Amino acid sequence: MTIESENELISMRRIGKIVAMAREEMLANVRPGITTAELDRIGKTVLDRHGAVSAPNRTYGFPGTTCISLNHVAAHGIPGQTALREGDMVNIDVSAELGGYYADTGATMVVPPYRSAVQEKLCDSSRRALTRAIGQARAGTRVNQIGRVIEREAKADGFRVIRNLAGHGIGRALHEQPDDILNFRDPRDGRLLTNGLVLAVETFLTNGAELVEEAEDGWGLVCPEGTLVAQFEHTIVVTRGEPIILTAV
Repeated sequence: MTIESENELISMRRIGKIVAMAREEMLANVRPGITTAELDRIGKTVLDRHGAVSAPNRTYGFPGTTCISLNHVAAHGIPGQTALREGDMVNIDVSAELGGYYADTGATMVVPPYRSAVQEKLCDSSRRALTRAIGQARAGTRVNQIGRVIEREAKADGFRVIRNLAGHGIGRALHEQPDDILNFRDPRDGRLLTNGLVLAVETFLTNGAELVEEAEDGWGLVCPEGTLVAQFEHTIVVTRGEPIILTAV
Protein backbone atom coordinates (compact mmCIF):
# COMPACT_ATOMS: atom_id res chain seq x y z
CA MET A 1 0.00 0.00 0.00
CA THR A 2 0.93 3.63 -0.22
CA ILE A 3 0.28 5.81 2.83
CA GLU A 4 -2.10 8.56 1.77
CA SER A 5 -3.29 10.02 5.08
CA GLU A 6 -2.19 10.62 8.66
CA ASN A 7 -4.80 8.14 9.86
CA GLU A 8 -3.29 5.41 7.68
CA LEU A 9 0.15 6.12 9.08
CA ILE A 10 -1.20 6.02 12.63
CA SER A 11 -2.85 2.66 11.92
CA MET A 12 0.36 1.25 10.43
CA ARG A 13 2.39 2.51 13.36
CA ARG A 14 -0.05 0.79 15.73
CA ILE A 15 0.17 -2.66 14.17
CA GLY A 16 3.91 -2.23 13.63
CA LYS A 17 4.41 -1.61 17.33
CA ILE A 18 2.30 -4.63 18.27
CA VAL A 19 4.25 -7.12 16.14
CA ALA A 20 7.51 -5.61 17.39
CA MET A 21 6.40 -6.13 20.99
CA ALA A 22 5.46 -9.74 20.24
CA ARG A 23 8.83 -10.32 18.56
CA GLU A 24 10.75 -8.90 21.51
CA GLU A 25 8.72 -10.79 24.13
CA MET A 26 9.33 -14.05 22.29
CA LEU A 27 13.05 -13.38 21.88
CA ALA A 28 13.32 -12.55 25.59
CA ASN A 29 11.97 -16.02 26.41
CA VAL A 30 14.32 -17.99 24.15
CA ARG A 31 16.18 -20.46 26.37
CA PRO A 32 17.11 -24.14 26.40
CA GLY A 33 14.12 -26.39 27.04
CA ILE A 34 11.32 -24.08 25.94
CA THR A 35 9.32 -25.47 23.03
CA THR A 36 8.52 -23.57 19.88
CA ALA A 37 4.82 -24.01 20.71
CA GLU A 38 5.38 -22.29 24.05
CA LEU A 39 7.13 -19.42 22.30
CA ASP A 40 4.25 -19.20 19.85
CA ARG A 41 1.77 -18.93 22.72
CA ILE A 42 3.78 -16.02 24.13
CA GLY A 43 3.49 -14.24 20.80
CA LYS A 44 -0.24 -14.98 20.61
CA THR A 45 -0.76 -13.57 24.09
CA VAL A 46 0.79 -10.26 23.02
CA LEU A 47 -1.31 -10.11 19.85
CA ASP A 48 -4.50 -11.03 21.73
CA ARG A 49 -3.83 -8.37 24.36
CA HIS A 50 -3.91 -5.70 21.67
CA GLY A 51 -6.70 -7.17 19.53
CA ALA A 52 -4.39 -8.18 16.66
CA VAL A 53 -4.75 -11.38 14.63
CA SER A 54 -2.06 -13.65 13.18
CA ALA A 55 -1.60 -12.74 9.52
CA PRO A 56 -0.25 -16.10 8.24
CA ASN A 57 -3.03 -17.97 10.02
CA ARG A 58 -5.75 -15.64 8.73
CA THR A 59 -4.37 -15.32 5.20
CA TYR A 60 -3.04 -18.80 4.47
CA GLY A 61 -4.34 -21.07 7.23
CA PHE A 62 -0.84 -21.45 8.69
CA PRO A 63 -0.96 -23.89 11.66
CA GLY A 64 0.39 -21.45 14.22
CA THR A 65 0.30 -17.81 15.24
CA THR A 66 3.92 -17.02 14.39
CA CYS A 67 6.60 -18.67 12.28
CA ILE A 68 9.49 -20.13 14.30
CA SER A 69 12.34 -21.56 12.22
CA LEU A 70 15.35 -23.44 13.60
CA ASN A 71 18.86 -23.84 12.24
CA HIS A 72 18.69 -24.81 8.54
CA VAL A 73 14.99 -23.87 8.25
CA ALA A 74 15.01 -20.43 6.66
CA ALA A 75 11.33 -19.51 6.99
CA HIS A 76 7.79 -20.63 7.82
CA GLY A 77 8.72 -23.11 10.54
CA ILE A 78 5.64 -24.52 12.29
CA PRO A 79 5.57 -24.13 16.10
CA GLY A 80 5.38 -27.48 17.86
CA GLN A 81 6.83 -29.65 20.61
CA THR A 82 10.47 -29.24 19.56
CA ALA A 83 12.44 -28.01 22.58
CA LEU A 84 15.19 -25.49 21.96
CA ARG A 85 18.74 -26.56 22.67
CA GLU A 86 21.72 -24.47 23.60
CA GLY A 87 23.40 -23.30 20.39
CA ASP A 88 20.31 -23.61 18.17
CA MET A 89 19.69 -20.71 15.82
CA VAL A 90 16.07 -19.63 16.18
CA ASN A 91 14.21 -17.22 13.94
CA ILE A 92 11.08 -15.48 15.18
CA ASP A 93 8.83 -14.08 12.44
CA VAL A 94 5.69 -12.22 13.53
CA SER A 95 3.09 -10.77 11.19
CA ALA A 96 -0.36 -9.62 12.23
CA GLU A 97 -3.45 -7.62 11.27
CA LEU A 98 -5.37 -4.98 13.19
CA GLY A 99 -8.23 -2.93 11.77
CA GLY A 100 -7.42 -3.97 8.21
CA TYR A 101 -3.71 -3.08 8.41
CA TYR A 102 -0.79 -5.53 8.37
CA ALA A 103 2.83 -5.46 9.56
CA ASP A 104 5.62 -8.05 9.45
CA THR A 105 8.89 -8.38 11.37
CA GLY A 106 11.53 -10.96 12.20
CA ALA A 107 14.80 -11.56 14.01
CA THR A 108 17.25 -14.39 14.62
CA MET A 109 19.23 -15.27 17.74
CA VAL A 110 21.24 -18.17 19.09
CA VAL A 111 19.87 -20.05 22.10
CA PRO A 112 22.13 -19.07 25.03
CA PRO A 113 24.51 -19.43 26.62
CA TYR A 114 26.62 -20.93 23.82
CA ARG A 115 27.08 -19.30 20.42
CA SER A 116 29.87 -19.93 17.96
CA ALA A 117 31.88 -17.17 16.33
CA VAL A 118 30.29 -18.03 12.97
CA GLN A 119 26.77 -17.82 14.40
CA GLU A 120 27.50 -14.47 16.02
CA LYS A 121 29.06 -13.09 12.85
CA LEU A 122 26.18 -14.33 10.69
CA CYS A 123 23.53 -12.73 12.90
CA ASP A 124 25.46 -9.46 13.08
CA SER A 125 25.96 -9.45 9.31
CA SER A 126 22.28 -10.09 8.54
CA ARG A 127 21.15 -7.43 11.01
CA ARG A 128 23.62 -4.88 9.63
CA ALA A 129 22.62 -5.72 6.05
CA LEU A 130 19.01 -4.95 6.92
CA THR A 131 19.91 -1.63 8.50
CA ARG A 132 21.98 -0.55 5.50
CA ALA A 133 19.42 -1.79 2.98
CA ILE A 134 16.66 0.17 4.70
CA GLY A 135 18.89 3.22 4.43
CA GLN A 136 18.60 2.88 0.64
CA ALA A 137 14.81 2.89 0.69
CA ARG A 138 14.07 6.43 -0.42
CA ALA A 139 11.58 7.67 -2.99
CA GLY A 140 13.14 7.64 -6.47
CA THR A 141 15.64 4.89 -5.69
CA ARG A 142 15.53 1.65 -7.69
CA VAL A 143 14.08 -1.32 -5.85
CA ASN A 144 17.11 -3.40 -6.82
CA GLN A 145 19.43 -1.17 -4.76
CA ILE A 146 18.03 -2.82 -1.63
CA GLY A 147 19.25 -6.21 -2.87
CA ARG A 148 22.57 -4.76 -4.00
CA VAL A 149 23.34 -3.57 -0.48
CA ILE A 150 22.22 -6.81 1.17
CA GLU A 151 24.38 -8.99 -1.07
CA ARG A 152 27.35 -6.65 -0.75
CA GLU A 153 27.23 -6.84 3.04
CA ALA A 154 26.90 -10.62 2.96
CA LYS A 155 29.84 -11.11 0.62
CA ALA A 156 32.03 -8.74 2.62
CA ASP A 157 31.57 -11.02 5.62
CA GLY A 158 32.03 -14.25 3.68
CA PHE A 159 28.34 -15.19 3.56
CA ARG A 160 25.75 -15.75 0.84
CA VAL A 161 22.13 -14.68 0.35
CA ILE A 162 19.14 -16.90 -0.31
CA ARG A 163 18.07 -16.07 -3.83
CA ASN A 164 14.54 -17.48 -3.83
CA LEU A 165 13.28 -15.69 -0.71
CA ALA A 166 12.50 -11.99 -0.70
CA GLY A 167 10.78 -9.04 0.92
CA HIS A 168 7.47 -7.67 -0.30
CA GLY A 169 4.91 -4.92 -0.24
CA ILE A 170 2.52 -4.93 2.72
CA GLY A 171 -0.18 -2.82 4.34
CA ARG A 172 -3.75 -3.72 3.43
CA ALA A 173 -2.74 -7.38 2.99
CA LEU A 174 0.17 -9.48 4.19
CA HIS A 175 1.69 -9.72 0.71
CA GLU A 176 1.19 -6.92 -1.82
CA GLN A 177 3.00 -5.35 -4.73
CA PRO A 178 5.83 -4.75 -5.14
CA ASP A 179 6.87 -8.36 -4.72
CA ASP A 180 10.38 -9.79 -5.04
CA ILE A 181 12.34 -7.30 -2.94
CA LEU A 182 15.33 -9.54 -3.54
CA ASN A 183 18.47 -10.09 -1.46
CA PHE A 184 20.62 -9.43 -4.53
CA ARG A 185 20.60 -6.90 -7.36
CA ASP A 186 18.61 -7.91 -10.42
CA PRO A 187 19.86 -5.59 -13.19
CA ARG A 188 16.60 -6.10 -15.11
CA ASP A 189 14.52 -4.64 -12.28
CA GLY A 190 13.87 -1.01 -13.16
CA ARG A 191 11.13 -0.38 -10.59
CA LEU A 192 11.41 2.79 -8.50
CA LEU A 193 10.43 3.24 -4.87
CA THR A 194 7.69 5.82 -4.38
CA ASN A 195 6.86 8.17 -1.53
CA GLY A 196 4.65 6.52 1.11
CA LEU A 197 5.16 2.98 -0.16
CA VAL A 198 5.03 0.35 2.63
CA LEU A 199 7.52 -2.51 2.40
CA ALA A 200 8.58 -5.52 4.43
CA VAL A 201 12.34 -5.59 3.87
CA GLU A 202 14.06 -8.80 4.96
CA THR A 203 17.52 -10.27 4.79
CA PHE A 204 18.27 -14.00 4.43
CA LEU A 205 21.98 -14.71 4.91
CA THR A 206 23.60 -18.14 5.10
CA ASN A 207 27.01 -19.70 5.51
CA GLY A 208 26.69 -21.52 2.21
CA ALA A 209 23.33 -22.34 0.63
CA GLU A 210 21.68 -19.98 -1.86
CA LEU A 211 18.34 -21.73 -2.39
CA VAL A 212 15.57 -23.12 -0.22
CA GLU A 213 13.18 -25.99 -0.89
CA GLU A 214 9.78 -26.75 0.58
CA ALA A 215 9.88 -29.03 3.61
CA GLU A 216 7.87 -32.25 3.82
CA ASP A 217 5.32 -30.53 6.07
CA GLY A 218 4.34 -28.27 3.17
CA TRP A 219 5.18 -25.07 5.05
CA GLY A 220 8.83 -24.83 6.04
CA LEU A 221 11.41 -23.52 3.57
CA VAL A 222 14.68 -25.30 4.19
CA CYS A 223 18.33 -25.23 3.25
CA PRO A 224 20.50 -28.38 3.31
CA GLU A 225 21.13 -29.75 6.80
CA GLY A 226 24.07 -28.07 8.47
CA THR A 227 23.38 -24.70 6.90
CA LEU A 228 23.10 -21.70 9.22
CA VAL A 229 20.49 -19.07 8.36
CA ALA A 230 19.94 -15.61 9.86
CA GLN A 231 16.88 -13.55 8.89
CA PHE A 232 15.97 -10.04 10.01
CA GLU A 233 12.95 -8.03 8.88
CA HIS A 234 11.28 -4.67 9.38
CA THR A 235 8.17 -3.07 7.94
CA ILE A 236 8.98 0.41 6.70
CA VAL A 237 7.43 3.41 4.97
CA VAL A 238 9.44 4.87 2.11
CA THR A 239 9.79 8.67 2.20
CA ARG A 240 11.84 11.27 0.34
CA GLY A 241 14.21 11.26 3.30
CA GLU A 242 14.87 8.70 6.01
CA PRO A 243 12.41 5.80 5.87
CA ILE A 244 10.04 5.27 8.77
CA ILE A 245 10.68 1.94 10.51
CA LEU A 246 7.31 0.80 11.84
CA THR A 247 8.57 -2.31 13.64
CA ALA A 248 11.50 -0.84 15.54
CA VAL A 249 11.47 -1.25 19.33
